[in-house]
Amino acid sequence: MNSEHFLVPPHRILDEKELEEVLKKYGIAVNKLAKIFETDPQAKKLNAKVGQVIEIEREENGRKIKYYRLVVPQQ
Repeated sequence: MNSEHFLVPPHRILDEKELEEVLKKYGIAVNKLAKIFETDPQAKKLNAKVGQVIEIEREENGRKIKYYRLVVPQQ
């Protein structure tokens, strides 16, 4: 899902199969991913729930780079 602002990269929620593939590819446990609060504007826009993982696709030096964030509760 894209934001209306050109500086906000595309965000989307991974499904279970995609998440499994990402975790296997990088050899990491889901709780070791970087975090994003459920109250983050993009998480709210996606209606993301705690425990889901959001993929963020940024363009850097002409390449598309994917980042992953675990949705966590705001404390």
